Amino acid sequence: MPRLNTVNPATATGRAKEIFEGPLKGKHFNIFKAMANSPAALDVYLAMSGALNNASLSAPEREVIQLAVGQANNCDYCVDAHTAIGTMVGLTKEQTIEARRGSMADPKLAALAKFALAIHEKRGFVSDADLAAFKAAGYADAHVAEAVATYALALYTNYFNHVNHTQSDFPSAPAI
Repeated sequence: MPRLNTVNPATATGRAKEIFEGPLKGKHFNIFKAMANSPAALDVYLAMSGALNNASLSAPEREVIQLAVGQANNCDYCVDAHTAIGTMVGLTKEQTIEARRGSMADPKLAALAKFALAIHEKRGFVSDADLAAFKAAGYADAHVAEAVATYALALYTNYFNHVNHTQSDFPSAPAI
């Protein structure tokens, strides 16, 4: 059961109403209805995710990070959501499971998942070897910066959902 009030998009006022009628039109998910208690918090999410839509990491690559980190943080909501989103942007169901395990058949995506988990496990203090392995897979400095930014967005949503006990409004991801 959620611990924060949920803002009904139909009766929202002010900035929350603007967000629900604008960038989140048709996307009235439970996480956003809870975040809307603070339009500033919702704006943080929108700014980060919007900026990352222009990243050199592709949508499937960003979903690999979201899935690996969501699983590592035991965020059922995010795992459910990013399993659905991942398949919508081109990951196979098997790849969504692999990403959650942090071990993928595709060598480049495997390096990405491993790097995201290194960021997580080492709290950002990745080793030179971690960075070298990521770059050896074909990633550049821009990708490093974007992986950290995507990790930060994942951490934000994971922790928000933990605090709120957000109920998933996505199909349950397969057990691993």
